[in-house]
Amino acid sequence: MTTYNVGYIVGSLAKGSINRKLAKALIKVAPDKLKFHEISFADLPLYSYDHDADFPAAATDFKAAIKGSDAILIVTPEYNRSIPGGLKNAIDWASRPYGTNSFARKATAVIGASPGAIGTAVGQQHLRSILSFLQAPQMNAPEAYIQFTPGLIDDDGKVSVQSTEDFLRAYMEEFHQFMARVLTVLPRDA
Repeated sequence: MTTYNVGYIVGSLAKGSINRKLAKALIKVAPDKLKFHEISFADLPLYSYDHDADFPAAATDFKAAIKGSDAILIVTPEYNRSIPGGLKNAIDWASRPYGTNSFARKATAVIGASPGAIGTAVGQQHLRSILSFLQAPQMNAPEAYIQFTPGLIDDDGKVSVQSTEDFLRAYMEEFHQFMARVLTVLPRDA
């Protein structure tokens, strides 16, 4: 079976982000045929079409990292019932200028953690709407809204609850199968 290059984006810029811990846990339980690299948006300035004719290096690098990935995993918190502003800004950079959308035809999956009981359900719905507009095929099931309780995942990505670890492993296996299907129908440009 093919090995896939998966870019992952953590929607929070916070160093101690619970979603960064979740990303580490997902990588630990993922199938061996998935190789991961983080695509950071920390250095991106605020997007303006004034930059379309002369993209800054950070934006060019960000777009190239997405384009060079077989699939994208977005691990994000929910801020004010939506996605973090920094993540939205990064998506705007990746999809501009018109006709250079790095997310088009790119297999994507969305997951997130929050201390709240509904996890990141509302924020994920906003993100799914954006990704749909960007023509990014999305893994719609299983959905994953993780309620993060103290000690659930440590700083190294070790999950303390076996049923949660099993769920995350199954989620990553489904993502693996999903990206294989997407790349069969929509092969990457040579």
